[in-house]
Amino acid sequence: MSSRSIPATHAEALYHTTYGGLPDGVWSSPGRVNLIGEHTDYTGGLVLPFAIDDRAVVAAGRIDEPVVRIVSSQRPGGIIEIPIRQLRPGSAAATGWPAYPAGAVWAVGDAGAPVSGLQLALDSAVPVGAGLSSSAAVECAVALAAAELAGSEMFDGPTGLQQLARVAQRAENEFVGVPCGLMDQMASAAGQAGNLLFFDVGAGTIEQVPFDPTAVGLTLLVIDTRAHHSLADGEYARRRASCERATAVLGLTSLREIDDLDAALAVLAVEQDGAVLTKRVRHVVTENARVEAVVAFLRDGEMSSIAADLTASHRSLQHDFEVSSIELDLAVDAALDAGALGARMTGGGFGGSAIALVDTADAAEITRAVEHAFLDAALDAPVSRSYSPSAGARRDT
Repeated sequence: MSSRSIPATHAEALYHTTYGGLPDGVWSSPGRVNLIGEHTDYTGGLVLPFAIDDRAVVAAGRIDEPVVRIVSSQRPGGIIEIPIRQLRPGSAAATGWPAYPAGAVWAVGDAGAPVSGLQLALDSAVPVGAGLSSSAAVECAVALAAAELAGSEMFDGPTGLQQLARVAQRAENEFVGVPCGLMDQMASAAGQAGNLLFFDVGAGTIEQVPFDPTAVGLTLLVIDTRAHHSLADGEYARRRASCERATAVLGLTSLREIDDLDAALAVLAVEQDGAVLTKRVRHVVTENARVEAVVAFLRDGEMSSIAADLTASHRSLQHDFEVSSIELDLAVDAALDAGALGARMTGGGFGGSAIALVDTADAAEITRAVEHAFLDAALDAPVSRSYSPSAGARRDT
């Protein structure tokens, strides 16, 4: 147990009041904002997210009993207790919010760590349902804690955080049952303060790209529409299935291999579901090109030049990938009408958040304009924030 006698975080305080004593340690991992590169990760493409300064925190301690106990500040209702032997995909433990931390413990054990009894107390500042990867933040924090408490070094070394991301993704794919790509977990695990994470999913490579809008008088607003976003309702899986079908029809291993978009679309158009397949593939291929363009602008110090690609990304997601929503479109359009340089939805879609690149001097006015647009549409007022790229998963104490 910790040598300290006073809880230092909300998670430690929850651990203390729930279980008695203090935990063996505290770990945390951030949510993420994706600047551009949406629905490209599971097709072997390019993404450009960054870790945010809202984090999920887990206070964790070893116990001698063969169970995992879980409590959460955000989910009152007592202790969830799951026998270690029941930690497997398809079990009763793989349902509801406890599936995310339970799945992370399972994935660490399945990867070879000698996981035994644990007590977990969760506290998270990442808004749930805002499309900012609150689930990946929990998975990465819990997986890191479980591995360290098991005495495993699987996440140590220069590529350890990338391995953490892959283990956390298995938790969501196989235990929770959401077929997400690797972007969210990679951003949460391997993000660095002051940088975007340029992740080539197909090649498995990452590059840190400096990103400081404030240095050039810009602000990246993150507009939480408060339309609850969930990837577990089937629409995300259907989009992924369409991309996998198109890949098979084209005889490829990933859509990243397409080098002649018009020719590929002509092949897909004659399929029974060709109208859908052509739109999905057109989005993926053009989105990868937009990511490359944005990275090139940033490397050249031309931050304001990325704005057009942000807006083009939204239109592609709105019309070709069809994952936007009334609220997301309204946030984007209202921000652009009020003077934003560029704007787009971010995250998986069907609700959640939009982002807008704005002149810092105009940020307050644009925020008010978006709020008024929602009021005029009889929608709940959105919540706007500005995040800076922050550090990824870590042990805090």
